[in-house]
Formats: sequence, structure tokens, C-alpha cells
Amino acid sequence: MKKSTTGLLLGSALVVGLSGCASSASQSSGMGDSSASDRAWYKHPAVCSVAGGLIGAGIGYSAVKDDDEDTGAYIGGTVGATAAALLCAEPNKGPAPVGDSDGDGVPDDQDQCPGTPAGVAVDAVGCPVDSDGDGVPDYQDQCPGTPAGAEVNALGCVEDLVLQDVNFEFDSARLTMGAESVLSDVASKLRANDNVRVRIEGHTDSVGPAGYNKDLSQRRADSVASFLASQGIAANRMTTIGYGEEQPVASNDTKAGRAENRRVELGEWE
Repeated sequence: MKKSTTGLLLGSALVVGLSGCASSASQSSGMGDSSASDRAWYKHPAVCSVAGGLIGAGIGYSAVKDDDEDTGAYIGGTVGATAAALLCAEPNKGPAPVGDSDGDGVPDDQDQCPGTPAGVAVDAVGCPVDSDGDGVPDYQDQCPGTPAGAEVNALGCVEDLVLQDVNFEFDSARLTMGAESVLSDVASKLRANDNVRVRIEGHTDSVGPAGYNKDLSQRRADSVASFLASQGIAANRMTTIGYGEEQPVASNDTKAGRAENRRVELGEWE
């Protein structure tokens, strides 16, 4: 058989063989979790390289004059081995994507506040948003909108918080529907801020006997605590006290003043 014919046949074998290696490498890379060790032994880049080297050497040997056979075989073998190894190698998949463990939209390698609770709004570095800059994140802040520079307690309030619209049925400690809605929001922030304990105070106006008013204010404070407990706030995180008419914040001589005095306050229990 002539050298040219031998070279043609070996060249065809090289093309077919390397195409098979490349195809198997491509299929292997598309199998997701498959690794190089899962491939058949004959598809390994090292094996492909040996095969390519042998075939390339044969082509080089056959393609040159008789006095250059060794050089041709060497060059052909080198080229064949290199080409085969490259074709059979798995493609570079690049670095693995960075995860987002707390699902806040900020990758873990940029997240300065890992472990943010689900659904909490965060800033560019993955920390909960604190709109008023008081050091208490919005999702825990019972008093959003605190003036800049103000010193606040663990609730995010400068002083005790008057629970607006936490009202009761007439001459009763039973909460109205509107009051329960307000307290549900309070409970949500207390659940998110589970290291803080709270003091619940009941107050009344001066209409009626002082002793009766004090008892009524205590029952109303207890009613608020019971509702918060039903929303998942541990009883040992709360204390209640009824002051009756002892601590007015407005005049009891006017209807508006008496309405202000009938209130429930929430403060940090230290």
C-alpha cells in the first residue's frame, strides 16, 4: 500500500476517532452532575491523547519522504496527541455561581447581614432597611420615623408608645375589632424582635370612682397582654400594670382630654 493511501486512511481514522471523543466529551458535559470519572475509560483525555498520538504519528510517517520518516512521525504524533486531548477534555464550566442563603437578593459573598428573615426588605449590602436610622430595623421598629439623632429604646421609640386606636367596648376590657388589627401589627414586630420585653400600661379618665378606674385599667392592660400572647408573644416577655386615672396626659375637664387619657401604653420592660 502506498504511503499516501496509508496516510489517507489514518487521517480518516483520526477524524472519526477524534470526532467520537469530542462528541462523548460534549455529551458528558451536558449531563449536569456527571464528573470526568463517570466516563468510560476510552473517553478519557489521556486515552484519546495516546490514540491521537499514534494515529498522528502514522500520518506523519506516511506523509513524508523516506529520509524524513522519523521527523514526520514525531511531528504528527505531537499534533495528534495534543488535538485529541483537547477535543476529549471537558469544557471549562467556569466558577460555580455564588448562592443566596437567606434569599434576600444579595449574594452571600456580598451579604453583610446573612440570615435575614424571609420577606424583610434589605439594602444593597443585604442588611434590613432602617429608614429612620435609629438602629432598629423597620421590621422591628414600633416607632418608625424617629427624628434623626434621637436616642431610642429597644422598641425603636424615644418614650413609651401610646397604642393609638387600641380601644375597648364601653365600660369593658373587651378589645374592639380595630384594636385587634393594631395589636396584630405590634405582635408581628415583637415576634421579629424576640429579645425585648415589654411593659403594658392601662390608663383611664377621671369619670367614676378611682378604685373602679384602676381595676378597669388593669383589666384592659391584661386584655392587651392576652391578645399579644395569642399572637405568639411569650407571657414572660410581658408585664402589665393599671394606673387608672393617676397619670393623665390631658385635662379631664374636656371630652377631648378625657379621650386622650383613656389609653394603653407600650414600653420597654428592663
